[in-house]
Amino acid sequence: MPAETRLFRCLSDNYGVLLHDPDTGATASIDAPEAGPVEEALKQTGWKLTDILVTHHHADHTGGIMALKNKYRCRVVAPEKEAKKIPGVDETVHEGDGVVVGNLAAKVIETPGHTLGHIAYWFPKDNLAFVGDTLFSIGCGRVIEGDAQMMWRSLKKLRDLPNETQVYCGHEYTAANIRFAESIDKDNPVLEARAAQVERLIDEGEPTIPVSIGDEKLANPFLRADVPDLAAEVGMAGKPAAEVFAEIRGRKDRF
Repeated sequence: MPAETRLFRCLSDNYGVLLHDPDTGATASIDAPEAGPVEEALKQTGWKLTDILVTHHHADHTGGIMALKNKYRCRVVAPEKEAKKIPGVDETVHEGDGVVVGNLAAKVIETPGHTLGHIAYWFPKDNLAFVGDTLFSIGCGRVIEGDAQMMWRSLKKLRDLPNETQVYCGHEYTAANIRFAESIDKDNPVLEARAAQVERLIDEGEPTIPVSIGDEKLANPFLRADVPDLAAEVGMAGKPAAEVFAEIRGRKDRF
């Protein structure tokens, strides 16, 4: 049976996600921003928490780990390069490693930039990717610990996933990201369509994720730094893609 997911809000603008294998009953929380909403989602679904898959060390992704681990005795999987900054780690992983949740199998993708050890979990058979704060819908994470070239390489790794891959990110930033994207990518019909869709979803009280990699590739300016028309739009025609990305990210930081 295919994987099941449950998406819910945590803290002020974080997303929590449960990933469930109906064949075995195994359930993973992708990160643990806070324990309460995770427990409520478990209660509503009737699922039992067996794993926490951590993307990076920031407190708004790890704050609920110990309360959940103490209650459910679940396994905590975390990026090897950040394990010392994350509580309760049982297993560390790095680029190319496999992680299983019941019968659901993920590949680990290292995506440094936001933090130096950030990772994503890609479940190829289920067309799911949990990307933390590296990629957002129509946006990307701030480059805090790495540099622009590092972040651009990480985003390209995610961009190379199959178009049908459904992306779950760590925050609800889509509307704000669209406002910025429209300021630099003015004649993009795919972006215009996404803006209309997001406005409708927000009006209906629905989340704006997941979203497919295929759609993001066409509408997200941070995945389009190597598109000549967009580079020209930001005054960077002919410049290397990493430099174009740095310019776009800098503009977003000041937007």
